[in-house]
Amino acid sequence: MQLNLSKPICFFDLETTGVSITKDRIVEISILKVFPDGKEESKTWLVNPEMVIPAEVVEIHGISNEDVADKPTFKALAKEIYNLIKDSDLGGFNSNRFDIPLLAEEMLRADIDFDMKSRLAVDVQTIFHKMEQRTLVAAYKFYCDKNLEGAHSAAADTKATYEVLKAQIDKYDEIENDTKFLADFSSRKKFADFAGFIAFDENGLECFSFGKHKGKLVTEVLEKEPGYFGWLLNADFPLYTKKVLTAIKLRSLNNKLG
Repeated sequence: MQLNLSKPICFFDLETTGVSITKDRIVEISILKVFPDGKEESKTWLVNPEMVIPAEVVEIHGISNEDVADKPTFKALAKEIYNLIKDSDLGGFNSNRFDIPLLAEEMLRADIDFDMKSRLAVDVQTIFHKMEQRTLVAAYKFYCDKNLEGAHSAAADTKATYEVLKAQIDKYDEIENDTKFLADFSSRKKFADFAGFIAFDENGLECFSFGKHKGKLVTEVLEKEPGYFGWLLNADFPLYTKKVLTAIKLRSLNNKLG
């Protein structure tokens, strides 16, 4: 079956130096772009992370420091990657919680103003967990009746994720073949940032979801405690979270001036 798309969707997978959104880097990125007419375009890049890949991580994805030593950095590849995805929604497996936040960090470090305001995100893992509670290897076997050869290879995982989503739509009548439905269904709690530090309350207003100000409106905290904003910008938070906080502060200042 063919996905019902109003715009292209890019399924992607990252292999990285670790699992920290702020500290780790991409060593491989694979993108499968699917167009509304069913046409597919795929591209995979090995990336020099400019840091050592730990031995225990090499054992998982098989990409060694020697493999990426002469490869381009993400900053060198960023424009090419962005041009491929800029008109598309995004899809992946655990992508809402890891791949998209890490990709955003890498883009911002490369001076590309990446955000998700004009695109939807379909997380196939969330759909799978809501319906069956499994891993990608098990999902591929369950939905597609195939063994996932080359698991933890970005290209293999990306292709499997795409095939699993199509099989999920075929299997469950309640899952609509529509990117917005899939994005809503595969989302967790709504957050203003990727990492989940700024949530939306029942009125759709941004509030902190951590620390001493958990549950309090961001605008109120920044007004009553101006130094907290400076601390957040200098602390070890994701660049995208800092970008969102800055936008909220500027919006609040503009509202006062208006």
